[in-house]
This record gives sequence, structure tokens and C-alpha cells, in this order.
Amino acid sequence: MTNAMLDKKRPFKGHKAKHFLFETDADGRVATITLNRPERKNPLTFESYEELGDLFRSLHRASDVRAIVLAGAGDNFCSGGDVFEIIEPLTKMAMPELLAFTRMTGDLVRQIRACPQPIIAAVDGICAGAGAILAMSADYRVATPEAKTAFLFTRVGLAGADMGACGILPRIIGQGRAAELLFTGRSMSAAEGHAWGFYNALHERPAMLAEAQRFARNLADGPWFAHSMTKKMLDQEWSMGIEELIESEAQAQAICMATGDFRRAFEAFAAKTKPVFEGN
Repeated sequence: MTNAMLDKKRPFKGHKAKHFLFETDADGRVATITLNRPERKNPLTFESYEELGDLFRSLHRASDVRAIVLAGAGDNFCSGGDVFEIIEPLTKMAMPELLAFTRMTGDLVRQIRACPQPIIAAVDGICAGAGAILAMSADYRVATPEAKTAFLFTRVGLAGADMGACGILPRIIGQGRAAELLFTGRSMSAAEGHAWGFYNALHERPAMLAEAQRFARNLADGPWFAHSMTKKMLDQEWSMGIEELIESEAQAQAICMATGDFRRAFEAFAAKTKPVFEGN
């Protein structure tokens, strides 16, 4: 008998993206998304925004991908929205079109947070505007010492409230530090980002991407159903009181205790072997 829900899943190994690179390792467990316009510091366009949102929305159906690395080609992560392909057209749009655009960009953050796979941002060089938002939206961030991260919206006459920045950034680095970056638009150095908790680790440029992929691989080989539950709860509990979050975690943990992975981990511990997780 087939499982109707499992039948809806499909492998993403071999998936071809139009406006960025999408690659997986040999078994498809770790996917690397690379923004691929290095000659322009990897800016986003209307098309890449939309395709990224669609991709993250569909990844809950992946039968193979268990962790994702988000990177930029060359020595930069992402310079934000393309000045001539996005910024200039925005200055000529009416309010309904502008709202459609800002809702689309916000939806990208929503889909990054909603997709069950942990996302590791691998940041080098310029990480600005919407690029900084992409890094902020990830679950784990590594960078090179050369990384320069700027939420520079006020530099172009816009509010620092963009794509969830006023809600998410303070939860990562604290209200005061976030306020400074969002008001001034100044660059946060890699050392500051690491000290403030924005970056989990710094690695030298030649090793950084491989370190991000290694971390992703460790997650992908772990109890990935439990990882997806952890990610869900990290997001879901933001707006909860203590009573709600304790009860929610009780339910989440009971669900995980009913999985085969929980039993496999115990059996491996008892046998003094390493558990092999299957995500069920």
C-alpha cells in the first residue's frame, strides 16, 4: 500500500533554476543555492525574487533535500536589489504596484522561514540591503572576515522596516544594536557580527563555503524530522506566552518521541553504535 502523503514528495536533485544556481551533493541531501551574478555583486531582480520564493515554498515536498546552503558567487554574497532592474522601475510605479512588490519580497522571507530544511547562509564580501535580509532570514550564518553586512534602506530614503527586519533583527542581535544598524544603514563588520551573534562562526575565505556545507551535511545526516520541528518551534514561539510555549513544546516533543528516529537513537546508544536516522 502506498502512502498518499509520501507520494506527493519528489527529489530535487537535478533541479534546474533559471536565475541562480541550484546544486546538490551526490545523494541530494544538501542543496547549495548560489546567487550567480558576480560581476554585479549578485544583486536580486524581480525574477530572482519570485523564483527564490517559489523554490523555498516547494521544498517542503522534497524527498531528498534536508539542509540548504545559501551563498553568492565570487567574493560577495548579495548587494541587494539591482539598482537599474529594480530600484529605478520602483521610482516609476504607483502605490498598488509598489505594495505588490513589497509583499512579494516579504513573502520570500516568509517562505525561507516556513520551509522545513535548516538554511545556512555562507556570507562573503558585500551583504547589503535585501542581501542582508536573506542572511538574517537563515537559521545559521557563517562569514569570512571580509564580510560587510548593511541594512542600508535608510541610505536610499526608505524605512529600516523592510522584509521583517524590525521584527527579526532585534531577536538576533538585540534591540539597541538593531536600531543602530537600521537607523544608520552602516556596515556591520564580520567581527561585530560574530561578537553580536549575527554570525555563528567566521572562516577564512578559501574554507568558508566548505565549512558551511560541512555543517549542513551534519544536520542532513542527523534527525532531520526533529530538526524541522525545532525550526518550526523557533518561529512559532515568538508570539507565545510562557504557558502556550511550554504546552507547544510538550506536544512537539511527544510527536518526536513517537518517531522511529527516537527509538533508533536509543537502540544505538544501548549498542554503543552511531544512530542512522531516517526522518520518520
